[in-house]
Amino acid sequence: MIKAITAALLLSLSMMAVAQPSPEEIAEWRAAAGQGEAWAQSNLGQMYDRGDGVPQDSAVAMKWWTKAAEQGYAKAQYNLALMYADGEGVPKDNATAVKWYTKAAEQGYADAQLNLGLMYGNGLGVPQDDATAVKWYTKAAEQGVASAQENLAFMYAKGEGVPQDNVMAYMWWNLAAAQGDENAKENKGKLQDSMTSAQIEEAQTLSRECLAKDYKTCG
Repeated sequence: MIKAITAALLLSLSMMAVAQPSPEEIAEWRAAAGQGEAWAQSNLGQMYDRGDGVPQDSAVAMKWWTKAAEQGYAKAQYNLALMYADGEGVPKDNATAVKWYTKAAEQGYADAQLNLGLMYGNGLGVPQDDATAVKWYTKAAEQGVASAQENLAFMYAKGEGVPQDNVMAYMWWNLAAAQGDENAKENKGKLQDSMTSAQIEEAQTLSRECLAKDYKTCG
């Protein structure tokens, strides 16, 4: 049986492992944040959330991310959404998480698009809506997010939010599997057992074409 789509959100904050900021960098960020610079406010939020150079403090992280998010800074909007979805530094509030995911997603922030798809797919903070979930999974999948490609494939395999289509499901699982997604590898193998050789060949051709187009307008 094909694995069901996971309801778990990607709640690890979207922050690459970086070196701890120097005292000079922290001073620069504080000065710029005090002058209203959103990038600096976002960096301070990250610093307090991680406890880099300061005591870890989710509430202070929330304060700085909110300031940056209200200025339209997508990374801060995404991280703020994660905090509300996880109930970290603030009471858990899926509706508010959706609000901030949407703002970041509409600016093209791929991880926000993926998580927004999950919120709609699972009815968290919004009415459950497979078609809208597919919309956001597609946007993230087209940016090369393997988890979004894996989830989009599931929607095609089950015919949820889109017409059922094994060829499209195979294509997206194939692309996600090529990026190392283990669920995609497993699900592609199971789906293939119910497909004809012609369907598999078509899906593989579509996969190559999609990859050549950098995942855009595939299928």
